Amino acid sequence: MIPTAERIRVVNEQVLSSDWYLLKKTTFDYLRSDNVWQRLSRETYDRGNGAALLLYNRAQGTVVLTRQFRLPVFVNGHDGMLIEAPAGLLDASSPEERIRKEAEEETGYRVSEVHPIFEAYMSPGSVTEKLHFFVAQYDAASKIGDGGGLEGEGEDIEVLELPFAEALGMITTGVIQDGKTIMLLQYAALHLFK
Repeated sequence: MIPTAERIRVVNEQVLSSDWYLLKKTTFDYLRSDNVWQRLSRETYDRGNGAALLLYNRAQGTVVLTRQFRLPVFVNGHDGMLIEAPAGLLDASSPEERIRKEAEEETGYRVSEVHPIFEAYMSPGSVTEKLHFFVAQYDAASKIGDGGGLEGEGEDIEVLELPFAEALGMITTGVIQDGKTIMLLQYAALHLFK
């Protein structure tokens, strides 16, 4: 088997946008499995890597999620108010540091111990982002603020504490449509709330 790096020859890279994040068009030659070189062109959207967290309380049988406006889903026919697990881009932080900070900013819960469960590329056909997924327990004592996000970042986040069974059912009814949140809730069904 030929290593992937030897099957790719970048011919040209062009920056299409460098406003909110980086959008590039790359032309490259790819050595197919039939040993024929094929020229391809793809656009990649580089927004950095991120982390997502499911806050859960096993004793209460609850989870904490958020609801906020998301323009991309709005322009795709949704009302734009998406229910999600707390998440954010890493910037220069480690995944663990970043997700603890995001949880506090978005939900008002301070968690010290987060447990990594897996990593995943959410839209590998066009987006470079890899997400680090975590779970953490919360209780009433870990609530140190209102959450809601950072106004300076345009965040206006509603905090939702839901029975786990209700949140899981919201996947089937289509109320929860966010991929990372669906993955975390399904993980919880298999491993946390058996």
